[in-house]
Amino acid sequence: MDHLALYHATCAECSKLITTRYSTSFSLGIRVFHKRLRTPIYAIYGFVRFADEIVDTFHEFDKSSLFERFRKETYQAIDEKISLNPVLHAFQQTVHQYNIEPELIEAFLRSMEMDLHKDAYDPSGYDEYIYGSAEVVGLMCLRVFVEGDEEAYQKLKEPARKLGAAFQKINFLRDIKSDFDERGRVYFPGVSFQSFTNEQKLQIERDIKSDFDEALEGIRSLPESSRFGVYLAYKYYTQLFAKISRASAQHVAEKRFRVSDKRKIYLLFSSALRHRLNFL
Repeated sequence: MDHLALYHATCAECSKLITTRYSTSFSLGIRVFHKRLRTPIYAIYGFVRFADEIVDTFHEFDKSSLFERFRKETYQAIDEKISLNPVLHAFQQTVHQYNIEPELIEAFLRSMEMDLHKDAYDPSGYDEYIYGSAEVVGLMCLRVFVEGDEEAYQKLKEPARKLGAAFQKINFLRDIKSDFDERGRVYFPGVSFQSFTNEQKLQIERDIKSDFDEALEGIRSLPESSRFGVYLAYKYYTQLFAKISRASAQHVAEKRFRVSDKRKIYLLFSSALRHRLNFL
């Protein structure tokens, strides 16, 4: 391996490490993708995770300044096709290899920037945030999954957006307490954390159920190389969603729900069987 190839591989390993440290559920799904798809998906996850960390975690620092630097270095890495930031270097390689559109990257960065300045959303702002923070990430991954097949990409765009939206809305429900306590945010329009009601929760759940129904049809049409991994992530989130749905609004506002590691292993094997039997 020459030195440049070694650098490429080292940067890719950094993104893989970030994924495995931050998300057991997504890293589990990525491991069952075809081997050629894993590195670019790790690269996308590493990029979006670090952007999210800037706006959500680094409270002792000037987050606006850090984020503006991250944005500038992102575009510089893409333009120059190299970066000394391993995460951005791996991401720019994926952007070029799979022709990820600049508007998807900009929409994502714009949503992350909203977290620096907004703590409540009206319906249009909520839709904009969901699109930029989650739907475009699904579209970036879809670019990798279809591997240049434009017809397949256009066919699967809407289901990919719906899946990303469902995941994000479940995250909002799961994290409603920490988002409010630690960051002063409530993402759902018209919802107050102090008076979160069962009726409001039910309306949000109906919206998520609709997203999931459309997303599943798209998952079934994904290429073989990615279908099982995406289905596994879908099953993990539907399991989490079921736990949240059974709880009262008050309970959701008091406790962060999760799926146990034991249950994740069960979902892995049961999903593998359904995939093998073509029962998705």
